[in-house]
Amino acid sequence: MAHTRISAKYPPHIDPTKAPIAFGDRALPKLKRELADPDLLVRQRALMALCDLLHDPELAYSAVEVGCLENLKLLLKDEDATVRRKTTEIFYILVTHSIGRFAFLDNDVIMPLSELLDDPEDICRKNMHMVLEMFSQIPAGRNLNLTE
Repeated sequence: MAHTRISAKYPPHIDPTKAPIAFGDRALPKLKRELADPDLLVRQRALMALCDLLHDPELAYSAVEVGCLENLKLLLKDEDATVRRKTTEIFYILVTHSIGRFAFLDNDVIMPLSELLDDPEDICRKNMHMVLEMFSQIPAGRNLNLTE
């Protein structure tokens, strides 16, 4: 006769770093709420999931429409290096899409992003430079005045 055995370990096919996301139209609003969560692990999981989702241009457009950029701008100042790193990765993914470049102009993302020039993490600075390089490929990005 078989016995039931309950393990504290996750099954091998479940990644504990990714947040369980909702299906369809409810996924991005839920992730937006999780980005503002005070719990560090919830924010990190939401960033991991959002990083995977935004490779799809339709989901990138939806993320801009839902208002994820406002929460992401705030996460650039987070004290956790992983949060800042994943946030800059998400910005790089967004700037590879046309909608993301123009959303950067509409939401004033460049100035908070440029504050990471003095970040102690190398990867944050590298991602920030890649974002600025991609953003400068459009005429509006080249003509942007950063002096304030």
